Parts: sequence; C-alpha cells; structure tokens
Amino acid sequence: MNGDQVMRAHSATLPAPTFSNPAWVTPKPLAQAKVAIVTSAALYAVGDESFSATDTGYRLIGSERRDLIMGHWSPNFDHTGIKIDLNVVYPIDRLEELVQRGIIGSVAPRHVSFAGNQPDDLATVRLDTGPAAADELRQDGVDVVILTPV
Repeated sequence: MNGDQVMRAHSATLPAPTFSNPAWVTPKPLAQAKVAIVTSAALYAVGDESFSATDTGYRLIGSERRDLIMGHWSPNFDHTGIKIDLNVVYPIDRLEELVQRGIIGSVAPRHVSFAGNQPDDLATVRLDTGPAAADELRQDGVDVVILTPV
C-alpha cells in the first residue's frame, strides 16, 4: 500500500461523533450570500498572538489582511505551497474574484483560523471556542462558510 492508501485505511477506523438531531440551515442563494473562510491552518496575522501547542482557541482575520503566518509546528507539514500561494489554505483572493463574477454576494469582513493539529480531545473546540467563533461570524452576517481543513 502507498502512503495515501495507508492513511485512508487508518482514517476509516477512527471514531466519528454522531448527532441525533443535527442542525441544518438552508442558506440564501450564493449570489446573495456573505461568505467567510474557516481554516484549520493555524493562521494568524503579524502582530497577533501565535498559536501554541494544544491551543484550542481561534484567531479572527480581517479580510484585508495578507500578512499571515501559518502556525503549524509539526515537522511533517510542508509549508512550501502556502509560502508560494496563501490561497492554498486561505482562498481569500478567490472569494473576491467570485464576488466580481457575481457568483457570491460578498466576502465577510472577518474569517476564522483554528490550529488543526490538536490532541485527541476536541471538546473545548466543539463546545466552547467553535460556537464562540460561529457567534462572531453570525454577528458579521455570514451566510456560508468555506472550510479549509489543513
């Protein structure tokens, strides 16, 4: 088996939570929607607090910011693509192009970044910081988020 097959086989054995009553909201049409990015790339802006090991918090990123640093500390993560084009993990320029083409209504004023390299227990993200980040986006009138898992 190659590395990809090994990872897929391993991932298939990992437990996933199930929810008896999952929340669902039908968003407005994309051409009218305000769209935000939620990434697990551990991005933060120059001058903001960096991510530390086991950091379950989040950072808000203003749409105008491009001076972002990726805070993943794993030696196994290749940063090359992100250094070449930030849009690989944070497709902010692509969202702005979609607005210009009339495909989405607008880009949210702020986006959310978490550190995806978390320990096994994600209860804090699921029950505390995740809902808090969602509240921030709701306050900004966000209709749809694009998830960029890293």
